[in-house]
Amino acid sequence: MANLPNSWKSSAICPYGPELAAGHYAWRPSCACALALSILGVLAPLSVLASGLPAPVAWSVALIAGLHGAWIVRRYLGAQPRHLHFPASGEARCEELPMIDLRVRWRGPLAFMDWRVSPNGRRQRLVFWPDRLDVATRRELRLAMRAREAALGRASVAR
Repeated sequence: MANLPNSWKSSAICPYGPELAAGHYAWRPSCACALALSILGVLAPLSVLASGLPAPVAWSVALIAGLHGAWIVRRYLGAQPRHLHFPASGEARCEELPMIDLRVRWRGPLAFMDWRVSPNGRRQRLVFWPDRLDVATRRELRLAMRAREAALGRASVAR
């Protein structure tokens, strides 16, 4: 997938750019999500300090909350990119592993995707943020998911 064209230009602030080709998508950590997690990581210690806890306990818990927030942001930004493939016919794949029981839910511009790698395995989840899916790519992914549901014979409306 190294020769696939980029649909967005990378920047120095947010160096991750998704790759796009027909039926191929690349998930990468979202800079908007990292920013939101960073803000929460700063607000958590402030909230602890503003609580009614005794000063030694409040400062200890605030330090732990701040370190944990920084760890979460670093872990999120260090997540490996995931390459997804949704062929017109055949099974969807993530990193060459089958995506069993694939579900995509839309909440405004956010796309929540979850699936299993094996029939009894744990569910894996990805969230596509708006800074990772532009309007055209979001529309293409939505249409690809509708075409998959139609091909699989699943009901497209509530029963």
